[in-house]
Order: sequence, then C-alpha cells, then structure tokens
Amino acid sequence: MRKVIATTFVTLDGVMESPDKWSFQFWSDEEERYKRDELFASDALLLGRVTYQGFAAAWPSMTDEDGFADRMNSLPKYVVSSTLNEVEWNNSMLIKDNVAEEISDLKQQSGQNIAIHGSSELVSSLMQHDLIDEYRLMVFPIVVGSGKRLFHGELATKVLKLVETKTFSTGVTVSHYHPRE
Repeated sequence: MRKVIATTFVTLDGVMESPDKWSFQFWSDEEERYKRDELFASDALLLGRVTYQGFAAAWPSMTDEDGFADRMNSLPKYVVSSTLNEVEWNNSMLIKDNVAEEISDLKQQSGQNIAIHGSSELVSSLMQHDLIDEYRLMVFPIVVGSGKRLFHGELATKVLKLVETKTFSTGVTVSHYHPRE
C-alpha cells in the first residue's frame, strides 16, 4: 500500500503561500539533497489546482544535472480540481469527482509514496478524510506576517505524532508527523 505524504514549506508564522518570495535565502545543499531524496522516494504527485498551475508553468522548461526536473516532469500527476476541465502538463490526470474515493484507490495500488506539495486546500480536505499518512513541514526561520496558511478554515481537531525532526545548518527544520491512532 502506498502512502500519501503532504510536504510543504512554511514560515514560523504558518504561512505557506509564495515560498519563492521567502525561502531561497535559506536554501543550501542540505535542503536540496533532502528534497531530492523525498522526490525520488515518490512515484506520483498529487496536486491541488493552484499548485498544479504554478508547477505546470515552471517545471516543463527546467533542467538540472541531478535529474530533479526530469523526475518532476516524468512522474504521474493527479490534479484535484472542480474548476479545471483539462490538464496539459506531461502525465497529468484530472480528478474532479469522488476525490476521497479516488485517492483511497490510488493508495491501494503498489508503488512508492504519493507526494502532495503545497496544496493547502487539498491537504485540509484529505486530512478530514484521514487519507494523509505523513505530514512533512519544512519550517523556515522567517515571519512574513500575512499570507495563506497551510491549515485554515473550520477543521476538525486532529492530533499528530512527531516521528522525526531534521535541522539544517541554515536554521530550517523539517518535522515529520503521522496521524495519531
């Protein structure tokens, strides 16, 4: 059975929106290796509409020596959206209806992890259906004051268990959480 891993960049004040505006000053080879290993441990991406559109606009034209861009572009991408009618990025499939059922079916297939990058609306929705197996929060030591939060709106209380923490020399930390059973 595959695991759904929600992985996101977040500020100390809980903002996950527009990491391109605040995360790069902390980027290092350590974080790059971590994200590369994480990506190569996945064989599918699960994305909400906003994240999908941002990635689809950027990744197809990217290249690198480590194969990260090739991996991003070649992976199957499952896009959850009620407003999109088509998805054009290589290997993208649209999920419009029965989202919880479709994700549950994907989890039953054999394979590696299914990674959710960003996609706060999708993460919140799947959390309520207990479909996320692990949360990886890469916390950057910066307060930006405003912006979209990862968890927002009316959510039922969910207790998580910290299972691993990594600290990078830049002050960035990654905390891995599992749903508490």
